[in-house]
Amino acid sequence: MKNLFIIILYLSGILIFPGVGYTQENQDHTLYHIETKDGSTYTGNILSRDSVSILLQDQKLGEISLRISDIKVIRGGENKNKGDTSMWSENPQATRYFWSPNGYGLKPGEGYYQNIWIFFNQASVGLTDNFSIGGGMIPIFLFAGAPTPVWITPKISIPVSKDNFNIGAGALAGTVLDEDHSGFGILYGITTFGSRDTNLSIGLGYGYIAGEFSKTPAVNISGMVRTGKKSYLMSENYFLTSGDNTILLLTFGGRWIIGKVGLDGFLLIPTSSHIDRFFAIPMLGITIPFGPSE
Repeated sequence: MKNLFIIILYLSGILIFPGVGYTQENQDHTLYHIETKDGSTYTGNILSRDSVSILLQDQKLGEISLRISDIKVIRGGENKNKGDTSMWSENPQATRYFWSPNGYGLKPGEGYYQNIWIFFNQASVGLTDNFSIGGGMIPIFLFAGAPTPVWITPKISIPVSKDNFNIGAGALAGTVLDEDHSGFGILYGITTFGSRDTNLSIGLGYGYIAGEFSKTPAVNISGMVRTGKKSYLMSENYFLTSGDNTILLLTFGGRWIIGKVGLDGFLLIPTSSHIDRFFAIPMLGITIPFGPSE
């Protein structure tokens, strides 16, 4: 528990005081990769832009002006070290942690398929700039036709301050495919502070089962910190109350981007007053994106 709050305070410090811990020479610099319609590519810092052209400080050519009508695509990313001139790609999986979503949303047509330990399967796709929908299942029916849980996950995302403060709301509405068709799910709201690369999210959710909602909300505190061109540290944590028992589900681990595919490795640590020993469950997941940003 103590370690969890240390991590939360650390993430908060990064978001609120981003200059602390860095010298003037190591401040963040944003690089952009620009491809023009004739196949030329440029990488550098955008000095200025208007409706007609972009003034770019290219790493090789120096200061150049590019007409917007000639540009095919612009990709941006963060370069953490001034001396490192390589491109930091945009976070291709910025809308969620290991399981939990955050306040960022998928772009129209952008989506992903997620799998954890073979059995947990889920896919989501953006329908508009502010709305996405997904669905998932755990195919237990493969084991002698056992009851199988399935669900849908609509989500609304609203950028209050672009790339700095986002809010989201959504639901997980599911049922178990058996004779009783037992319903289950959660309604939630979440607030995300920070960029797509480094952020902290705080959420509240009310779960329900068989049509009855929980009397107390579940609290979710999650965060991610980008540690390299293709790597992230992440923690996703749930605080649940049932009667006089408080249950904490803690996760600590990371994400590695291989091409565009995300590989998640983490430990799931359950704790409560009824658990008298420490244990951690290793988890491994993969996320495959699809759509325009693929």
